[in-house]
Amino acid sequence: MVLDENVRRIVRGRNFGFLATVNGDGSPQVSPVWVDEADGYVLVNTAVGRVKERNTRRDPRVALAVPDWQNPYEYAYITGRVVEWVTGPEAEEHIDKLAIKYTGEKFKWRTPGVKRVILKIKPEKAGIY
Repeated sequence: MVLDENVRRIVRGRNFGFLATVNGDGSPQVSPVWVDEADGYVLVNTAVGRVKERNTRRDPRVALAVPDWQNPYEYAYITGRVVEWVTGPEAEEHIDKLAIKYTGEKFKWRTPGVKRVILKIKPEKAGIY
């Protein structure tokens, strides 16, 4: 599926997303996230071993709501699946890119030994409300 321009505008903006994953017991888990889009995929960055990563490796289905903070009555919604977990230098560079987008500075909360992972989400449904 190709994301339409309105969804891309909100995802590319300085808007926080709310990512829903499925816990092992079937209950929902929701996390506020920084979000990005590239080549038709939605990208979320987290630390390796966090619940978002663990849940998506077990069950890759996700839902994401991204409110437009300029107009919180409008938001992008995306459902899809995590199709790739990207680690290494690419994930470290990506968290810096997101931090600059959201804070104006490189990511300054690094913890020694903690590695980053990009959750690469392939959208199945998306739109604007």
